[in-house]
Amino acid sequence: MKVIEKKQSLKQQYTYADYLTWNDDKRWEIIDGEVYDMSPAPRRKHQFISSELVKQIGVFIDKSGSPCQVYHAPFDVRFPEGINDNNKIIDVVQPDIVVICNPSMLDDAGCQGSPDFIIEILSPYTAYKDFTIKMSLYEKNGVREYWIIDPSNQMITVYLLENNNKFCSPIVYPGKGKLKVKSIEDIEINLDPLFS
Repeated sequence: MKVIEKKQSLKQQYTYADYLTWNDDKRWEIIDGEVYDMSPAPRRKHQFISSELVKQIGVFIDKSGSPCQVYHAPFDVRFPEGINDNNKIIDVVQPDIVVICNPSMLDDAGCQGSPDFIIEILSPYTAYKDFTIKMSLYEKNGVREYWIIDPSNQMITVYLLENNNKFCSPIVYPGKGKLKVKSIEDIEINLDPLFS
């Protein structure tokens, strides 16, 4: 029996407190108390795109003097903001890239609350989760902007949080040219190197 099956058979709902006890050398996420295995490791193209994005975002942040910080997986983001009891946190994820502009949400364990900007890079194993389960989680918790990058089709799907705290209809961009980050001033991503 796989470790994930063992975890799911033992308990109906998992919390961040459970997550902190797992030391089986795998990466896990918990969404709405349900456990998700993040194996296998991302492919080389995924890692290249992630590194390029972190580099570009970091340069813009440094130049602007912004308090924002960029992190890449593995980096824990716990939802919702304001719950300090690890037994009550039932959402902990490791987005591929996060940008957080409120330093008070950062602690030694990662981020407690909603990053301003999240990027997920699709793999064959994560597409469904990224487009449905995580999209819903990020919307519910007020993430201002969410990008899903599809390396195979060289496309970027962008979700922006509207005034009613719902994501607008997704906007799909081709993976070329430059694309502004709407939620954070002065960040513009050059997409050409991502898919070259």
